[in-house]
Amino acid sequence: MAFRLGELAELIGARVQGDPDTEISHVDTIQDATPGAICFLANQKYHRHLADTQASAVILGAEYLDDCQANALVCDNPYLAYARIAAYMYPREVKAGGIDPSAVVSEQATVSPDAWVGPQAVIEAGVVVAARVQIGPGCVVCRDSTLGDDSQLVANVTLCPGTQIGRRVLIHPGAVIGSDGFGLANNRGQWEKVPQLGRVIIGDDVEVGANTTIDRGALRDTVIADGVKLDNQIQIAHNVQIGEHTAIAGCAGIAGSTTIGKYCSIGGGVGIAGHLEIGDNVHFSGQSLVTRSFKEPGYYSGNFPAMANSEWRKTVARIRRMEDMMKRLKALEKSLPSIQENDTE
Repeated sequence: MAFRLGELAELIGARVQGDPDTEISHVDTIQDATPGAICFLANQKYHRHLADTQASAVILGAEYLDDCQANALVCDNPYLAYARIAAYMYPREVKAGGIDPSAVVSEQATVSPDAWVGPQAVIEAGVVVAARVQIGPGCVVCRDSTLGDDSQLVANVTLCPGTQIGRRVLIHPGAVIGSDGFGLANNRGQWEKVPQLGRVIIGDDVEVGANTTIDRGALRDTVIADGVKLDNQIQIAHNVQIGEHTAIAGCAGIAGSTTIGKYCSIGGGVGIAGHLEIGDNVHFSGQSLVTRSFKEPGYYSGNFPAMANSEWRKTVARIRRMEDMMKRLKALEKSLPSIQENDTE
């Protein structure tokens, strides 16, 4: 299906530079685009491709317009504009309401007539499935869980007992929401399980990536607030609280009872220890190790970036000698007064 460039401009509130009747059939990258494509330029690293792109139109900021030979949509936030255009051109498939014959749905569950329950899904007693919810193949929704309007479990998602899902939530394949937290009491070297009695509560407009796990609370609930975006393979432990519109990249791990504020961003592979308080607008770069609270807004990093192996070995060797060097420095500082006295005599 083709769209007029002027139509897309109206959608995002952009200014058209060129022919508004140009037909756009697909989206692509600026370096690989072919005629009919619309692409975007939001990173200076890709500016070198602008003059030669074969795209029919480019979404860009005004500062790049003089270098663009193609039609253009000029706006302040090209990446956001691209996201809205792509969503418009490639709308999410919504299946008609109904329950697949192979699904198992308890008679004590409440499923909206316009919700869709896919093949081999399981819906247990006490579950409430609201309007236009999409529950994909192989999903398991355990007892007393709820799903708000327009939410989607893509496939093989598990919602453990009592999980509360808000509206317009998107949960990708393999995610497990509400499994037991890692609660163990030590009895003379042996471990005894601590019952995990809380729930997971997820707000509206949240996205949970593939194979991400969110543990239920031990006593109080684990809470993921409105607008939070979670990438793939993230571990969120029991009683964690995550504030509105925080985004967390893949393979991050958050230990139990840590609170994360609003509008934070947490890079890939970040490890956050338990019982910490992270304030609003706090940002951690990838691979940071967070072992204390950060209550003030800011951008924080806490690990060595990659370097040549030979340089890394030298750095580690210096760190190991640091204690000895400090002792020698202190001894030298103590000797300075006597050296200075001898010099003045």
